[in-house]
Amino acid sequence: MPGAFGALGTERNSMKKTVGAGSKASSARGKSQSGIRKLALIGAGKLGEGLLSALLDSRMLPLDRVEATVAPAEQARADYLAGRYGIKAHTNNRQAVKGASLVLIALKPYQVKGFLREVRNALAKDALLVSVAASVTTAMIERELGHAARVVRAMPNTPCLIRQGMTALARGKHATQADAEVAQNLFAAMGRTVVVDEKHMNAITAISGSGPAYVYMIIESLAAAGVKLGLPQGLATELASQTLLGASALVLHTGEHPAKLKDVVTTPAGCTIDGLLALEEGGLRITLIKAVMQAAARACQLVENDNS
Repeated sequence: MPGAFGALGTERNSMKKTVGAGSKASSARGKSQSGIRKLALIGAGKLGEGLLSALLDSRMLPLDRVEATVAPAEQARADYLAGRYGIKAHTNNRQAVKGASLVLIALKPYQVKGFLREVRNALAKDALLVSVAASVTTAMIERELGHAARVVRAMPNTPCLIRQGMTALARGKHATQADAEVAQNLFAAMGRTVVVDEKHMNAITAISGSGPAYVYMIIESLAAAGVKLGLPQGLATELASQTLLGASALVLHTGEHPAKLKDVVTTPAGCTIDGLLALEEGGLRITLIKAVMQAAARACQLVENDNS
């Protein structure tokens, strides 16, 4: 996917949240976007197709108002997208953005600048641009287009592909609150969303963008321990995976601090406290913190490289 998501805790109350299925806020999912004349999806790769599938399944837009592009050498993929989803798909970016009031940029970060220069004369001045290119800032997009473009930057993660994702959204200088709501409605079809100040995007990239990789390593380790104790590999992996899924869901459902929920599991002189002591001795807590800090530092470097 294009890109990898804390400094968010102190501003939690100021962040507007939209939650996916199973929540009161899930009404955003499937909300009609009748004000969109045409949606151009630029870069229908793995993430782009996942977004396309979610949008079409939610019936937010009719098929005849959606157009997608792929790289010039991938006409076969364009044909596949057109056949599977019933939309117009091709390799001509200028044609795709012509008349579009919403442009979703799902390109690799290094491709964005070239795309903007290619289409800036064909792009409608009132078009809203939503970019999922991880290290590309709203300021760079505004600068390349040369006018007061309305831009929203999005940082989704790979669980968006199964509509259990986390997407952070940040408005550019000229984007409005209504623009942010349009983006929220789009990404609510793929999971949860938060609207944040763009200054937090590097931290978010390191937490929820890179975070699935950390979780997979934890699942792998828990399953390996299960195998060591005599469990079959498949069973151990299922137990570990569902445990992390359920524990995460409980945090979101109750709104309780994870430490409080941890204490509920930790009975006096029980098994859990011995396991927790081993984790503390092994430095799990500080290691995870350091991992996020290093990932955030790398995200900062990429932003500097990709926006000069």
